[in-house]
Amino acid sequence: MYAAEFNYLRASSLAEAHRLLAANPGAKLLAGGHSLIPLLKLRLAAPPAVIDIGRIAELRGIARRGDDLRIGALTTHAEIAASAEVRKSAAALAEAAAGVGDPAVRNRGTIGGNVAHADPASDLPTVLVALEGAVVAAGPKGERTIPAAEFFTGVMTTALRDHEIVAAVLVPMATRGVGSAYTKFAHPASRYAVVGAAALVAVNKGTCAEVRVAVGGLVPHARRASAVERALSGQPAEAASFAAAAARVRDDLGSDVLGDIFASAEYRAAMAPVYVKRALAAAAARAGLA
Repeated sequence: MYAAEFNYLRASSLAEAHRLLAANPGAKLLAGGHSLIPLLKLRLAAPPAVIDIGRIAELRGIARRGDDLRIGALTTHAEIAASAEVRKSAAALAEAAAGVGDPAVRNRGTIGGNVAHADPASDLPTVLVALEGAVVAAGPKGERTIPAAEFFTGVMTTALRDHEIVAAVLVPMATRGVGSAYTKFAHPASRYAVVGAAALVAVNKGTCAEVRVAVGGLVPHARRASAVERALSGQPAEAASFAAAAARVRDDLGSDVLGDIFASAEYRAAMAPVYVKRALAAAAARAGLA
């Protein structure tokens, strides 16, 4: 199927992108295109105009900003996965980016487009929630920083306001004794997460001193697994503790587990403890090496 007719506009700066958004009500932004173009071709979206922001230099790059990594919205999944700084400071994010789609998707898809699209089966939102990252939204009157746990609000819905553009993602850099990991049960065709789990574990003298866990893929948007976190905090960093804590993820899922023709809600819920346990074990192992 072909997209409905639309006007194509290209912005060379954030300021110009905001002017074009104001002048073209209902317009959609185009970055890497891997989220928007399929919607256009299926006519699930039919905007009067598409504004290409893919060449705005100020939205690219990975840099340290205090205790955070600031990752520009147009940074691709492949660039994140290949970054030595991301692998060192936020291993779970590099791991998730390396598992997005296929090489074509990873080399064109961007972190900004990914989080703005907010697909429930996407990988990066789950990691950002677990790492307590944030999204920098640029509006006509300036920037605001939105914690990832508050940014994702539902199925393909976010806290972005009208005319706001995702400018960057902020990720706290890991310190000594802290490890993070991401694991997923991937759909064999799309590589989307049927179940995704991200974990951050701080290990002190063999004990899990701090635990953060998020799940995605099987719920409307990425969310923290607080029952798992409480169950593992203060426990030995060992397999039995990880398994016991992971089993508590069922308490965090609630009644809105997603199901489809590929995997039922019941199956996804049954698989969740498996992938949470794997993420916890991998994160704790990395903490021991940090």
